Amino acid sequence: MSQLGQMIITGVSGLALTNEEKNFIENENIGGVILFANNYESAAQVAELVNSIQVLRKEYPLFICTDHEGGRVMRFKTGFTFFPPMLEVAKLDSPKIVFEMASIMAEELKAVGVNLNMAPVCDIWNNEQNKVIWDRSFGKDHETVSKFVSAMIRGFETHELLSCAKHFPGHGNTLKDSHFDLPIVKKPLSEIREEELQPFIKAIKARVDFVMMAHMIVEDIDPELPCSISTKAHDLLRKELKYKGLIISDDMEMKAVADRWGTGDAAVMAIKAGTDIIEYRTMAEAQKGLEGLKNAVKNKTLKNSEVQDRVQRITEKKKEFFKDYKPIYIPDIEKKVNLKTSQAFLEDIKKKILEKNNQK
Repeated sequence: MSQLGQMIITGVSGLALTNEEKNFIENENIGGVILFANNYESAAQVAELVNSIQVLRKEYPLFICTDHEGGRVMRFKTGFTFFPPMLEVAKLDSPKIVFEMASIMAEELKAVGVNLNMAPVCDIWNNEQNKVIWDRSFGKDHETVSKFVSAMIRGFETHELLSCAKHFPGHGNTLKDSHFDLPIVKKPLSEIREEELQPFIKAIKARVDFVMMAHMIVEDIDPELPCSISTKAHDLLRKELKYKGLIISDDMEMKAVADRWGTGDAAVMAIKAGTDIIEYRTMAEAQKGLEGLKNAVKNKTLKNSEVQDRVQRITEKKKEFFKDYKPIYIPDIEKKVNLKTSQAFLEDIKKKILEKNNQK
């Protein structure tokens, strides 16, 4: 049963682990931890937190992830290089700038022990009323988004930071926010293939490590279930797009899924559909999700072969990337985070964006 924990990424409550969190991570062999703003006070503090998490590992290190997209979705703000939203950066029409920016992001995140960034956003902002995605996207058409998505992934890869393309199969043309409600997309699949899927195809070609499934119904893929718990949506990614990397759910506590299918059932549905890792922002819900998986194994709703398939994929990724794990040495952090060269690069970007906006 301890293998099941590898399929869980959990949030933690504060700036340091509680005893309950330590026990849960260690005893259940949890696969990873996601960090939010409430886990961050300073670069040194978050590195201490990461060290205290990694001490609990059974074999390979845990995935330590955060949303570090730039703009309004950056969990670590003070003390990190704070980049503008990607929609603004893309106006400069320079994949080289995006590559450099991703390199700085990767260096800073790695310096505090984060090994997986939940980026890039592959959604196309093709519905101007969509404020959920909006300036998190690189642009309004698939050519623009694809170009910058691959530049960002390459920037992360160069510095051995794992990347995650989100939110499959494209959240840019929705109105509802899946944090609160279930978006429904009525666009024909033939058009989605030509537009929304293109940045994901580019991300896969750039060897992205994870793809995140969106909590939304695409009627032409599966009229009954959101993509995150739909076998048909996972088949589209695995079989049609030939994706072989890890599939991760969006936060399973979002109301789009949690209010309709419940924590335990939704966990089982996601894994059975083809997800490898399910993510929770709180430990309390992660515990319920894990309990759901355990019960499903006991009553044989979840087959052993399905569990082995997911765990093997996770283990292979960890084995490939985390061979030489060393705890973060705290005094070294200030040599790698928020450097003067990074600040100069950032100021140059801001100046160029301002000039671009004034030209209009």
